[in-house]
This record gives sequence, C-alpha cells and structure tokens, in this order.
Amino acid sequence: MGLDNVAVHWPRTGRFYDPVAPADFVDFGDLADAPEVAAPTAALAGHIAKTGTVRATAYTELVDLLLGLDGVLYATEAAAEDEDPVIDPDGCAWIAGGLERFVDGHRQHGDLVTFDTVGAVLRSALADGRLAEQQLRWLESRLDALRDESGEAPQWSFVRSELSVLAGFYRRCADRGFAVYADS
Repeated sequence: MGLDNVAVHWPRTGRFYDPVAPADFVDFGDLADAPEVAAPTAALAGHIAKTGTVRATAYTELVDLLLGLDGVLYATEAAAEDEDPVIDPDGCAWIAGGLERFVDGHRQHGDLVTFDTVGAVLRSALADGRLAEQQLRWLESRLDALRDESGEAPQWSFVRSELSVLAGFYRRCADRGFAVYADS
C-alpha cells in the first residue's frame, strides 16, 4: 500500500473530511488524452481527473528534497499537531510553488528528471543565495543521505511534464480552497 494525496473540502465539517468530486479535476483528463504527452504524465493526469487523488508514494523523496523538509506529502507536521494528516490550502500553494519553480529551473536540463539533474538544478538555485556555502553543504548532506549503503543514487526517472501535472494538482487545491488528506 502506498500514499495517496486526496483532495478534500476545507475545513472539515463534522468528524471527517469530504472528498472533492473528481469533476473539479476533470480538465486534467484533456492532458491525459493528448497524443504527444509522455506516458507517465498521461497516467498521472488521467488518475487525477478520475479520482481527485495523486498516488504520491513515488514523489515523496523528491518533494522532500525540493522543499527541504521530511514527510511533506505525508503531512507529518499537521499529523503531529492536529492528529489529522492534512495539507491545508496554504500548504498546497507552497508545495505547488516549489514544484513550479523546480520544473521551470529544470528546463535547461531537458525533459528527463533524474537524481543527478535534480542536484544540478538545486545547486544552481542555491549558488547565488545569501548563505550559498552553508546551503550547498546542507544540500550535499541531503543528497548523500538519499544514497544507499553502496553510494548509489536513487533511480529517479520523472518527466518534467509529469511534475508539472503534480504541481497543477496542488495549485488547483490551493486556488479553490481545498486541502489534501494524506491517506496511507
């Protein structure tokens, strides 16, 4: 079983969160049906259009690295303070913004997103910052922590357009005042 991020109405009414109707995401299906769209992008867009849900397991390490926290898509911060693993609309906007900036910054590296290209984009983004040296050391420690015991990098393989669709899901939630329930 994996992690699903389910769009829900915010705030909750009663004991439970009400899922958002997939009709609020139906336009994602247009992208899924486009002939020149990469298969992973079409699969993600189609699933969102049908369910209003993202199967988030594959993206957790990447999103955590990009946003600099652990358990972002699991909503662990919310779980600790509220007992509900929910990403509120502001949190959805933050996730969407981070993903959108990354997708834009990755343009010069092509369409295939790998562990190496993620590192290159993040190094480039941090190199001109106020505390560049400190932030680059932090980034290298995060990247090293993702390697296995033999020093091999994670075998990430995403398409830029797939991550754009992922960002679009969280942006839609933020723009319409939805939250995201982390169901694992």
